[in-house]
Formats: sequence, structure tokens, C-alpha cells
Amino acid sequence: MLDSILHFTSVLNGQITLPVFFLCTAVSLVLGVLTALVSMYKNRCSQSFAVTLAILPTIVQVVIMLVNGNIGAGVAVAGAFSLVRFRSAAGSAKEIGAIFLAMAIGLATGMGYVSLAVVFFAVLAVCMLALHALRFGEQSTAERTLKITIPENLDYDGLFDDLFDAYTKTATLEKVKTSNMGTLFELQYRILLKNAEVPKAFLDELRVRNGNLNIVCSKVAEKDAL
Repeated sequence: MLDSILHFTSVLNGQITLPVFFLCTAVSLVLGVLTALVSMYKNRCSQSFAVTLAILPTIVQVVIMLVNGNIGAGVAVAGAFSLVRFRSAAGSAKEIGAIFLAMAIGLATGMGYVSLAVVFFAVLAVCMLALHALRFGEQSTAERTLKITIPENLDYDGLFDDLFDAYTKTATLEKVKTSNMGTLFELQYRILLKNAEVPKAFLDELRVRNGNLNIVCSKVAEKDAL
């Protein structure tokens, strides 16, 4: 069932028949669109990324069919892909995973393993949706990034410890940066609040302590959470 269909068709001198090509291409397109839909499920995604993800299995499939058994062509294609890598912007971990899934589907259909590609996609899609539904690996909503600006004449070491003890479970000073020609310090903390919402009293007491300068309390960015 999971054998390559290329073994059971008339392949003369390494040339793939037209019906086999259209079958592999159709499966690649369908699985590519389904991969894009799974990737977009409850996830913000640009149209260009979705379209690219939908056609990527077909592109990989055609490349694999063209270089099948030709070592020189395979090396040339590998070099071309390595050049494309340096022209591409880095995406999120989830986007990279979706790209690898699309490429794996293209590899399978390009070698004629159509049934294997369908089974592989079905298993991965179910696993991805199930892990998303179970909120696997999701960071706590109480975890925040807190940025506080203080005057240069204040000693920031232990300045807010009593407030952190009252309103947070943990608080770690991650970065200190000077600004405004060295007259201000910008402190960046990673905090875990006792409640999911940011208490107004907490911000008010921080404002009193830092002279009513800028305070930013935001959700942890994905790149910082990795």
C-alpha cells in the first residue's frame, strides 16, 4: 500500500509517464492546501506565506522527479536552495515546522510514495491540531515583560523588591540600558504575576517609585519565549 507508484508504472529510461506526473502533482497540491489550512488554524498568517505553503509540496515534488538518479543535477539543486536560504527572512518556529512538513510531502510524492504522503500528512495534522487544542507548550498568561524607566540618581538594585514580593511570584532583572544621553536607566524585568491581569495598584506604586516616568508591561514576545 505504501510502495512507490513509480514501481508499478511504465518508466522508460528514467522518464515518468504523464498520468503518474499528474497524479503526484494533484496529491501534492491537495496536501499543500490542507497543510496551509492546518497552519492557519487559529494562527495569524500572511497570504504570501499561505500561498507559498500550498504550492511548496508541488515544487519539491517536481524537483525530486527531475533529479531522480542524476547526482550532478541534485548537487546543483542543493546549491540553488542554499542560495535561496540567505534571501529568506527567518520565520517563527511554527512556520518553519509547516515548511518542513510541506517539503516532506513533496519529497514523498516526488518519489512516488503517494499513499505514504497522505498517511504522513494525516498523522501530523491530527497531532498538530490535538497539541494546539491541549494548549501544549503555551506560556502562562501571567508572565509579562516589564520595562521601567528611572532617573540616573536612583540605585535600581533592590529598588522594587517589596513591590515584586507583593504582586508577583517571580521577578528577574534581564537587561539594563541607558537612554537620554545617560540621564535615564531602562530596566527590563521578566515577571510572573500572581494573577493573570496586571493590577492597577501595582503600576501606580511603580509610578510613585520611579518618578512617574515610562512604564511598559506587555506580554512576552514569542522570540523571547523560545
